[in-house]
Amino acid sequence: MSGKLYTRTPHPVVGGTSLVTTRLSRRSRSRSAARVWIFSGVGALGLVAVLVVSALTIAGGCARKLPATSTAPVAVSSLAASAPATAVASASAASAKRAPATASASGPASASVAGSSGVVEIGWVGDTTPGSKYGSPPKNGRALFEDLRKQLQAPDLMVGNLEGTFGDGGKSKSADKNTYSFQAPPKNAESLAWAGFDVMSLANNHAWDYLEPGLSATRKALADNEIADVGLPGQITIREANGVKVAFVAFSPYRWNAPISNIPAAQKLVRKAKQQSDVVIVLIHAGAEGADKTHTPKGAEKAYGEFRGDPRAFSHAMIDAGASMVLGSGPHVIRGIERYNGKLIAYSLGNFAGWGNFGQGGNLSLSGLLTVRVDKNGEIVGGRWLSLKLADPGVPAVDKQNTSGKLVEKLSASDFSDTFEMDSNGNFGPGK
Repeated sequence: MSGKLYTRTPHPVVGGTSLVTTRLSRRSRSRSAARVWIFSGVGALGLVAVLVVSALTIAGGCARKLPATSTAPVAVSSLAASAPATAVASASAASAKRAPATASASGPASASVAGSSGVVEIGWVGDTTPGSKYGSPPKNGRALFEDLRKQLQAPDLMVGNLEGTFGDGGKSKSADKNTYSFQAPPKNAESLAWAGFDVMSLANNHAWDYLEPGLSATRKALADNEIADVGLPGQITIREANGVKVAFVAFSPYRWNAPISNIPAAQKLVRKAKQQSDVVIVLIHAGAEGADKTHTPKGAEKAYGEFRGDPRAFSHAMIDAGASMVLGSGPHVIRGIERYNGKLIAYSLGNFAGWGNFGQGGNLSLSGLLTVRVDKNGEIVGGRWLSLKLADPGVPAVDKQNTSGKLVEKLSASDFSDTFEMDSNGNFGPGK
């Protein structure tokens, strides 16, 4: 990419009907049992599909491998306009960090994790591309995450922005040589589960790189590896850890996602999510792009002629509606962290991982892993910023010089009147 950001063109409106198959598969962790109930409502037809899965049992303190569970179709009709479906999954874990997740179909998906501390730690990283025509990581994608697997598995719930798709070819959004379409082999989705991811946001422009079939294939690849997704219109994805029920909603400027342009509708979705959970986490893909776009301006932003939201106004409105934090991606560079009404807004963590598809050098090579602890009342308890740096061809590793940590502190102090004070190790408390 020669240090340049990839460019994009506007995309068409979502339409048509797709069929997504969800399955509860097994990671190499011990679990006691899992049951999944999936309910899909499509428009006025009120179609209901029910899946009941019995998965794993524990005998004598050791996990016993059982056959793969069966699959059942979940209809997703007109992603931009259909009535949201509902998917609910519950699970318990005896000795695993997390329980199985199921992908939701424009509706909530939930899974529980053993423990009842009343505090849950959320991990967040930025743009993640586990392979594309510009390069595919060795070991089916695992080479991207080997250096950080321990850190990615530490949070109770690990979340990232999936910048691309999974699939086996098909028509891409554009043949324009200046428009980048990212597609990794479906088998590379396993590397995300292996690394420790629980939820991936599809709220970005690249979710539509291979149109609706590509989006459906991506969701299936994630579901096959027990990773929940979020970002479709009306979609709420719920996970439970340590006795805290956490709802995720995600927004972008693009028609196949919950719209960032309609703040009242977004607030309504946050309030709905709050009714179903203890904590609401909002994910956004917003803001201008470029090595010089590290500051968070006031007002709406654009990139390549596209509207990219008003990150400040939108994030504040989401907190006002009941969200505990807003976690951002999109600018491809680090931006500051704001403390707003006691809650946390991280506007961008830069690019996290990609194999030859991201521009690098200077600010474009700086990244971070943000972990935030939040209690059952939705209050921020504390957290940590771990400085990362991307090395060719886009592999993240811990930066002992704490370069991005120093930058995020500087940007936070410069751009916001209230923020979180970090110590030399990136740790911070609830704030003032």
